[in-house]
Amino acid sequence: MSEQLFTHINKFSAISPEDFNRISSFFEFEKISKKQVLIEAGSFCNQNFFVLKGCLHLYFTNEKGVERTVQFAIDNWWMTDNLAYLGQTKTGFTIQAVEDTQLLSISFEKQEQLLKEFPQLERYFRIMYQIAYGSSLMKMKYLYDFSKEEIYFHFTEHFPEFAQRVPQYLIASFLGLTPEYVSEIRAKKRS
Repeated sequence: MSEQLFTHINKFSAISPEDFNRISSFFEFEKISKKQVLIEAGSFCNQNFFVLKGCLHLYFTNEKGVERTVQFAIDNWWMTDNLAYLGQTKTGFTIQAVEDTQLLSISFEKQEQLLKEFPQLERYFRIMYQIAYGSSLMKMKYLYDFSKEEIYFHFTEHFPEFAQRVPQYLIASFLGLTPEYVSEIRAKKRS
């Protein structure tokens, strides 16, 4: 399983197999069941997760009790509340498995130790943060620029790997739509 992380790291920063043997010792392998919570809102965020197989989502619950999905992570994606993780503070988000998931987790302390021992991984993690930030900016652009219907169809056409794996109610939550509205526009497209 850790071969997957080795390959992913080497897309952005070169490391040897010998170095990776040591690097992999900083991570814990976990199997998570569908709907299992990894981090609960209000708790300290001390873990960063690399998804090997499966799907996670990060969400918050608004004042009306409605869950709003902010991010998904599927195979070869990272997930944490970056601000709470880096600041070692409590998170306002919950991270939960959407499907049975296999992942590697690393604590903040171990990640800091890892980066001291392997400074070339600073580049890798910097690029991961830049990609995550860029994705957040694009999502904001779509929310402001597109109609609700355009947002949904853009998402399903450009990210089919999510559209096929993630339940419609979570896609609706992620896009700021109601599940009923998503059903309505899907029915309209079929007719």
